[in-house]
Amino acid sequence: MSSEHTEEISEHGPSEATSHQATVLVRGETIRDQEPKSPPKDKEKSPRKEVSEDKLRMQSRLPVLDDDPDVGVQKEQIVIRDGKADLAFTGTLLASAAPPSAPNGEWQEYRVYATTGGKHVFSKVTRSVSAEKQDSHEAEVYDPSPSSVPSQLLRSARELARSRPLTWTDAAVAFFGYDPLAKALYRKLSGQFEEHIN
Repeated sequence: MSSEHTEEISEHGPSEATSHQATVLVRGETIRDQEPKSPPKDKEKSPRKEVSEDKLRMQSRLPVLDDDPDVGVQKEQIVIRDGKADLAFTGTLLASAAPPSAPNGEWQEYRVYATTGGKHVFSKVTRSVSAEKQDSHEAEVYDPSPSSVPSQLLRSARELARSRPLTWTDAAVAFFGYDPLAKALYRKLSGQFEEHIN
């Protein structure tokens, strides 16, 4: 204790001195308790600061993606999927799209592939610059052949609702929707996704 506290305690009676000491100790403990809590707050922030250098490089190049030079090139492709087998095929990346920036450190990448067998593969990757957060990968295959059970089910549902059959463009819209990134992807795939009216 400092001499100031000693003087203060000696001016009061013994019972007051004891209670005052307890107050000082409690305050001292409270301060000590808060001090250890401050570093964990810094530690809580530090994982956000721990970034993957590779993903940071990807973010800095947005909207350009690493495989943009492969658009239109037929080659062996591997599309990663979470919770399912990855897709391996020979085909062409038809188009890809990413946002112009990722201010919060997270972004999505959309891709459409055509296989040599006439199928289409739709891929959605969600990335984060955080080293602790793993990327998520979704993908679906559109098979136009009637032997495909999912294709048959989709065709039946579509035929009940409309007279025209389900196409790969319909399947792409079902997978990606019409968010701004999806529309950017569709523009790269030509006017097949626009609704033409008279």
